[in-house]
Amino acid sequence: MGIFTRFRDIISSNINSMLDKAEDPEKLIKLMIREIEDTLIELKSACAGVMASQKKVERRLEGARSREQHWAERAQLAVDKGRDDLAREALVEKRRFTDMVQALEEEHIEHGAMVAQYKDDIRQLEEKLAGAREKQRLLLQRHIRAKRKKEAREEMRRVDNYATMAKFDDFENRIERMEAEADLVNFGRKSNLDEAFDKLADEDDIERELAAMKSSRELPEKHGEE
Repeated sequence: MGIFTRFRDIISSNINSMLDKAEDPEKLIKLMIREIEDTLIELKSACAGVMASQKKVERRLEGARSREQHWAERAQLAVDKGRDDLAREALVEKRRFTDMVQALEEEHIEHGAMVAQYKDDIRQLEEKLAGAREKQRLLLQRHIRAKRKKEAREEMRRVDNYATMAKFDDFENRIERMEAEADLVNFGRKSNLDEAFDKLADEDDIERELAAMKSSRELPEKHGEE
């Protein structure tokens, strides 16, 4: 693709529209900026080449004008001296340099127009580049804001999860504490069934002790009767 074709494509492009349709706007804007920068380098190089040629034409033009003036003076000198033959030859040489001056002046004008066009193209491209870089800056800011927003949401979600887990842990601790307190209430105490059997055992012990006491009282009485 030629430099001027690329230039026209870049200048006529609508960056906003292209970015809106792009799947990856950040990648696209980078490519566009690189394309504009490369085109700018080529344009400036081409402009520098034309300016160098223009300088060369200027030097040749100055030389041609100097030679034209030189032969004009020689022709006048020959006329003054009555040497029409030499005057004619001088005028022929003068005419040759006059034609050269005219051609070089036209070439110089063409070079000037080309340089002016290049400079205008460069100005437009630099404006386009500035707009693209500004768009890239805005996209970067949007990307950073979106990233920070996402991180903030993830952090909030993480904090919420921690808070939820902490609530469950606290609830579980409370239940375990209540169960422990319930166990402590009955700690060291026998169940009703155990107490009933213990009571029966105590009653048997009491009955045996009572019988023993009665038996010990009956033995002396029997010995007295004998």
